[in-house]
Amino acid sequence: MRRRGRFSRRALAFLAALALGIPVSAQTDPLPSWNDGDAKSAIVKFIADTTSAGSPGFVPPDERIATFDNDGTLWAEQPLYFQFLFGIDRIKALAPKHPDWKTTEPYKSVLEGHVEKALAQGDKAVLSIMMVSHAGLTTGEFDKIVREWL
Repeated sequence: MRRRGRFSRRALAFLAALALGIPVSAQTDPLPSWNDGDAKSAIVKFIADTTSAGSPGFVPPDERIATFDNDGTLWAEQPLYFQFLFGIDRIKALAPKHPDWKTTEPYKSVLEGHVEKALAQGDKAVLSIMMVSHAGLTTGEFDKIVREWL
């Protein structure tokens, strides 16, 4: 049975070699464990475009970065998702406009520096933090705030 949407070890090694500029021996199928389809085609095209000198999307080997995560995403997960870390910092930044947060969970725990207490309150608390920390912003405003945060 062929896996769908996951990298095999051979595919990961191939992609890492390409990203790092290491010569790779010719293969008939660079992602043999992948089913043919849009995702596979897009990855193969991206690799070809970024590694072919003269291509408009060419990236010199010394400027390439390869990032792989076990579940196929690029989200940082430890110690916390960076989206949640952003949410925590936004709660702190927005707190002066929301004095009631000093006595309202999960914001109270965040403001007191007890993130673990906020997390212990479950998904509803996490979602609440994320919602209020992202609410009321245009795309441009959000982009600016995130860039400043980073």
